[in-house]
Amino acid sequence: MTVSADSVRLSDADLAHLQRAVELAQAARAAGNHPFGAIVVTADGRIIEARNTVVTEHDPTGHAETNVVRAAAAVLDGGDLTASTLFTSTEPCAMCTGAIYWSGIERIVYALGEDELRRIVGAQEGVPTMALPCREVLAHGGRPVEVVGPVALPEAALVHEGFWS
Repeated sequence: MTVSADSVRLSDADLAHLQRAVELAQAARAAGNHPFGAIVVTADGRIIEARNTVVTEHDPTGHAETNVVRAAAAVLDGGDLTASTLFTSTEPCAMCTGAIYWSGIERIVYALGEDELRRIVGAQEGVPTMALPCREVLAHGGRPVEVVGPVALPEAALVHEGFWS
């Protein structure tokens, strides 16, 4: 199942968690990494946070979403992880979507869409952004994952301003 942000009313808590993911993206950027942040929130309100660490840890898989899935899986049992929501500053890439899918997490909420990120990044040195929305990746899975996004949050685009040039 996939839904757009337009058809879902997000709670104030959802919006606060999404804002926190953007704050983590800013922290990642300030630390010298790519500007992405993510959090996992359990059904009972526990929060696990992570940010991108690709540059500082010399790990191309150190995306915020992959990092938060690893951190959450290390401290939560399977049922708590499955019932959690992953909030992220930017739509998860194909690699991160796979990690989220395999973790069992049933809901993803993101701010900046992959299409908008591609527009911001444009032509850059190195590896370009993949044009593969998370909904398309998840459509090939064997279980439903609710996807809410993009959610209009101007700060999610602003954190990328000037970074990719």
